[in-house]
Amino acid sequence: MVSKKKDNYVAYVSTYTMGDSHGIRVYNVDMENGRFKEKDKVEISNSSYISISHNRKYLYSITDFGVEAYRIQADGSLELINFAPINGMRGCYLSTDYTDSYLFVAGYHDGKLTVLKLEEDGSIGKITDEIFHKGLGSVAERNFRPHINCARMTHDNKYLLVADQGMDHVNVYRFDVKRGTVKLVDVIRSELESAPRHIKISMDGQYIYIVHEWKCYIDVYRYEERNGNPWFEKIQTVSTIADSDNLVNNAASALSFSDDYKYLVSSNAGDNTVVLFDVNMENGMLNKNFCLPVSGDYPKDAELFPGGKFLVSLNHETNNMTFFKVDTKNHTIIMNGPEIKINQPNCIVFYRLGN
Repeated sequence: MVSKKKDNYVAYVSTYTMGDSHGIRVYNVDMENGRFKEKDKVEISNSSYISISHNRKYLYSITDFGVEAYRIQADGSLELINFAPINGMRGCYLSTDYTDSYLFVAGYHDGKLTVLKLEEDGSIGKITDEIFHKGLGSVAERNFRPHINCARMTHDNKYLLVADQGMDHVNVYRFDVKRGTVKLVDVIRSELESAPRHIKISMDGQYIYIVHEWKCYIDVYRYEERNGNPWFEKIQTVSTIADSDNLVNNAASALSFSDDYKYLVSSNAGDNTVVLFDVNMENGMLNKNFCLPVSGDYPKDAELFPGGKFLVSLNHETNNMTFFKVDTKNHTIIMNGPEIKINQPNCIVFYRLGN
């Protein structure tokens, strides 16, 4: 009898660097026990967000004053390819188009969207387009001017969705893949002072999920193209917190899908919880499975392990990662071993070796 080959994974965790120059940590993933063991660390400043190309060959990271490209080695270690400036303040999010020909960088501090060319060897080339969002939101705390926090392509590679926390909307840009330029064609508007933060898209590309930081909810939209234009229909709004009336001290964080897209995960600072939703694969609707504490402060990101048996929470203010066994049938999580200390973690990506 031939034994089934086990999938091996590493996890990349990006962090802010305060006194430590290593902004990316690489961990071997123990899939059977739901734990990490540090494998390597990469010298990079303030790697606030990372993303892997769709061809699974390259990792891209935010850093001070620009972005860096890395070649993913066979064992999961990272080899620096190059650095490229973005002609603006430090970004907070980045992603590639579905041809891996362009890199999109979202700028929270200056409200700037930057598009950069990607070369065949994975290196980052010149800027092909840059747009500063303009406008005036509600004059309350930080929510009074553009703050771009996410830029993500629709699966058909036609439209770039750009979440602007300060202006409480998502700009929809038509993307010219030949020139690497964008043109505004639509706006998805959210509630005043809701702060749309991150965007995820269903496996089939038909449903758009937008999490709102300040009002702690996710909007679900049906998406299609009609007569050469994008069309969005809101089909659901669901809270990310256990008590939807308790918004004062809570803030929703990132979104992540399980590897099979059957579950959607978010987290909440304030009550410091992780929330998991069952995803109806037929109609895109969400049903809350659980919302439970993560044993840490300010979970900036939470992710299910591949296979969905375990979960890790990145707790920014307590400088740690906490681990849990997941039981979706009984709607529970159970602490799984001790915390792992890590300074100001912000984003995590699992990567299967042998891609």
